[in-house]
Amino acid sequence: MTPQLIAAFKQQLQAALAALEDEDALGREGQRTVALDQQSVGRLSRMDALQQQAMARATQARRSQSRARILAALRRIEEGEFGYCSECGEEIAGKRLELDPATPTCVNCAAG
Repeated sequence: MTPQLIAAFKQQLQAALAALEDEDALGREGQRTVALDQQSVGRLSRMDALQQQAMARATQARRSQSRARILAALRRIEEGEFGYCSECGEEIAGKRLELDPATPTCVNCAAG
């Protein structure tokens, strides 16, 4: 893999990481504790608010997993191991990396 291609993947990963940070800032509002005020919010409205809170937390968990994958890929770039399968050590196909530059495994190892 050429240094230019690795630099392009690094830039793509950094952009994805920045996008996750922006989404985190927007998602914090939805994760706040739902207040129990039966006078202003009815029971069904509170249930809806709790469901929205749970969905916001699940979305945050997915963003955290994505962030961990991206940071691991950036570490592999710095260590000179980017583009090689973390399971078998074979080179990961360029098309697979184009689809997801944070992927740590080749197609064969990902299939199990």
